[in-house]
Amino acid sequence: MTTETQTPSKKRSLFADSEGLQKRRAWEDRIATILVTGAFILAMIPLFSLLWVAISHGIGRLSPYFLSVSMNGVYGGMDAGGIYHAIIGTLLVTGWATAISVPIGIFTAIYLVEYGNNSRLARMTTFFVDVMTGIPSIVAGLFAAAAFSLLVGPGYRAGIMGSVALSVLMIPTVVRSSEEMLRLVPNELREASYALGVPKWLTIVKVVLRTAAAGLTTSVMLAIARVIGETAPLLITVGVLEKINTNAFDGRMMTLPVFVYREYSQGLVPCRPDQVDCITTINYDRAWAAALVLIIIVMGLNLIARVVAHLFAPKGRS
Repeated sequence: MTTETQTPSKKRSLFADSEGLQKRRAWEDRIATILVTGAFILAMIPLFSLLWVAISHGIGRLSPYFLSVSMNGVYGGMDAGGIYHAIIGTLLVTGWATAISVPIGIFTAIYLVEYGNNSRLARMTTFFVDVMTGIPSIVAGLFAAAAFSLLVGPGYRAGIMGSVALSVLMIPTVVRSSEEMLRLVPNELREASYALGVPKWLTIVKVVLRTAAAGLTTSVMLAIARVIGETAPLLITVGVLEKINTNAFDGRMMTLPVFVYREYSQGLVPCRPDQVDCITTINYDRAWAAALVLIIIVMGLNLIARVVAHLFAPKGRS
């Protein structure tokens, strides 16, 4: 009789405990959602504020004329000049840096994942790559300047020097990101290829690299975005030039980060009251417009990376 009277009370107790547990989980879920949403909003505030400031200050000077002329012959507060020479320099220097760093970085990642087998050389390589990740950009510029001074001469300045400096900064990013992408490739794919008698090098080329192509593309774009805005190493190696130079192996070049730094550091122009073609804030206007163009270039590269990643993504995945 006692058991029969206690059974309903136990059921009510269990139901109450279960209902209380559900309410507590619902409150915990709401709190976690609020915290995550708040953290996301806090992270977006600097991004949107930076974009707003760059757009509001740079959109006024941005025009087809500004993108198609150089600063050759422009002085003082003249309402003239553009960044065509800086865009050419940025694309050439960054392009050569990518051509240098991407093969080295991907081949190093392939060795660490496919051939290293936690050997002593693999551990040493991983250690030095981690050390290179934290190298200041100015040190990379000094290294490139010293290397070319020994090989070519102390007065040599060219875009390729800046490319070498940027490649020193890009290689660790490419290696670490590519290594993670290659490790995500399932071992079953490798084993199936080996079972069919395919050599290891061909398995890496046809199976591993093709499977990880989307991730490798993202890794390369991350490395490019890491260095395309560097200023200190380019000031040491590439220098400053107001004219258009399309030869990365001969002479100084102008790049967008250096252009932004140079224009902004010059400050206000002392215009006389009787001067008609003189804008006091012309240097600031050019700097903000060039910074906006640099942001647009980085966004364009990321969009290209997304498209390439989507094209190379394995079938059946969204």
